[in-house]
Amino acid sequence: MKKIIFIHLLNDFSGSPKVLSQVINNCKKEGYPVELYTGKSSQGFLSGLTEKHHYYFYKRFENKYATLFSFLFSQLLLFLKLLKYYNKDVVFYANTLLPFATGLAGKVLRKTVIYHVHETSISPKLFKGFLRFVVQLTASKVIFVSNSLRKTESFHTKSETVIFNSLPKTFTNKTLRHAYNPIDQTFFTVYMICSLKDYKGVQEFIKIAKLSEPHKKIHFTLILNVPQKDITNYFLNKIVPDNIKILPTQKKLEDFYKKASLVLNLSRVDEWVETFGLTIIEAMAFGIPVIVPPVGGPAEIVTNDKEGYLISSYEVEKIAQKILELSINKKKCLELSRNAYKRSLDFNEEIFNAQIIKTIEA
Repeated sequence: MKKIIFIHLLNDFSGSPKVLSQVINNCKKEGYPVELYTGKSSQGFLSGLTEKHHYYFYKRFENKYATLFSFLFSQLLLFLKLLKYYNKDVVFYANTLLPFATGLAGKVLRKTVIYHVHETSISPKLFKGFLRFVVQLTASKVIFVSNSLRKTESFHTKSETVIFNSLPKTFTNKTLRHAYNPIDQTFFTVYMICSLKDYKGVQEFIKIAKLSEPHKKIHFTLILNVPQKDITNYFLNKIVPDNIKILPTQKKLEDFYKKASLVLNLSRVDEWVETFGLTIIEAMAFGIPVIVPPVGGPAEIVTNDKEGYLISSYEVEKIAQKILELSINKKKCLELSRNAYKRSLDFNEEIFNAQIIKTIEA
């Protein structure tokens, strides 16, 4: 049985390392020997996952050119580290397009290279073009997380498959005893969980909260995948309405889903097209209605007016109005909730696991 060498750039508590953690656990369960390479960073979903967890240099800087140099240097170091597998029976598994040294090393060593593609909104275009060129040159197989992503980013000549992200049983088991009840709570609470990036709709979330200020029952919680110091710096000279709470990285999101009446994804449709949206199906597993972008992966998950609503984040007034309507319409909330929970069952861990193993062994 071949050893699988997993490679990821930044280990944090975002979606792509979370999905990779499921892939690794599945492969371990199936008896595959595994090793993991990540850039040096803080704790994340990949921490403590494997006995052999190797690190290579990578650091982000405020200066984008410094970050670019750091990234390129990290890939040089990664390439050199991977050369040690020249006489080993291994498969290289690159999570996202970013660790391109994986493909180059695989090409030189004539190893099978699998790319698990999560992203499409990479800039500048020249950089994205280079990453795509490396995949086109080196990949043996490519996994996409949604049909819309495959349609947008297909490599055509490669062995390609779509494997939707799933919810692990360790997560779904926590939803079984949860009873969604939005209106009887003291507040109608609207959540958004995302990275601290403008293109993720952070400013739009603030605007929606501001528009909702006259309605005292509606409260907002923004959970950002960064430390508190980054939040403090970002909002230093910005006015934040009193009806919004802003929190740093949270390891147990299920504790917050249990309190949520509605979950938003406000990624800008022209700057960051969501290819899937893991927090969307996590929320739906708790029976929480969602408002998501009308493009990309979210539009494959959610049907408008069934599990929630498809609305562009630029339509802040429309979203604020929809939130107000739901906050006073328990019947509609419960209808959306039932549909959301039912839809979440389609993202089954067993199906995901079987498809991953089938792709590796093909």
